[in-house]
Amino acid sequence: MEVTGWLWTVTLVGLGALVLLDLLLVSRRPHEPSLRECVLWVTGYVALAVLFALFLWSHFDGAAAGQYLAGWLTEYSLSVDNLFVFVIIMSRFRIERRYQQKVLLVGIILSLLLRGAFIALGAAAISRFTWVFYIFGGFLVYTAVKVFGYDDNEPEYQENLLVRWARRVLPMTGRYDGSRVFTRDARGRRLFTPLIVVFIAIGTTDVIFALDSLPAIFGLTDHPYLIFTATVFAMMGLRQLYFLLGGLLDRLVYLSIGLGVVLGFIGVKLVLQALAENNLPFLNGGRPVGWAPHIGIGVSLAVIAGALALTAIASVTRARLDRRATVTHRR
Repeated sequence: MEVTGWLWTVTLVGLGALVLLDLLLVSRRPHEPSLRECVLWVTGYVALAVLFALFLWSHFDGAAAGQYLAGWLTEYSLSVDNLFVFVIIMSRFRIERRYQQKVLLVGIILSLLLRGAFIALGAAAISRFTWVFYIFGGFLVYTAVKVFGYDDNEPEYQENLLVRWARRVLPMTGRYDGSRVFTRDARGRRLFTPLIVVFIAIGTTDVIFALDSLPAIFGLTDHPYLIFTATVFAMMGLRQLYFLLGGLLDRLVYLSIGLGVVLGFIGVKLVLQALAENNLPFLNGGRPVGWAPHIGIGVSLAVIAGALALTAIASVTRARLDRRATVTHRR
């Protein structure tokens, strides 16, 4: 698969225009989106992601489309877990519901820029050092074990170094001014509003919580173009998904189990791939390990989709049983 500079340019311009259009629409009319609006936006972004997969199929081949779809589905599902943290940040900074769309979108744009840098560094490292797969795979397996041990307590949010730096260094007022990032004080000075801190908190926190999803997508494809586009399409629908699932997140009781299965599977896949391409001198004499099986993208896509589907079905079933038990107990 060879991506020309022309295709990269068209893709970047197209995705950038879509994001800017989204930002313009949000900025012109701050409001809390209705359920119908959220459903339409999420459906539209999912449809765009699927159409892009069809483009990859026709322009390249089925393998490229399959790798992209697996990466997009993995990124999207792992991003759902980040919504818990977004809820906490919005509550902690007391952001009005009508302004939360803009905060989320700007934070996501910042996160995409930071993720782009990580993707470039990760692709460069993998192209030169195949042993990086061992590190990524081991980290994902470790994360999967931790996810399985996740308890029901709400996740905590702690301000990271960049957020604390922004609070200390940036000239800032002590109050919000609608959805404005800049305002003027009584002396006419142009200052930041606390909204700039919220933007930084959303963007950087999403990157921190994405430290598992980036190695995971590298386990499905090592092509920067597929990784980047899958990440962008997954992140673009996250804002509307926040409002759509806002009241349903606590019902996804088995979400951590599904994500743990996905991360553990991809981690094992990465380790097997590293063994198949091994060049470490202290392991098998620096030669590839012949018995390491190759897991195709079709199997990967089936495992990921199956795990997430079973997680959703089990969560919905559990919620219904709990409601019936509550009604019976009240009677």
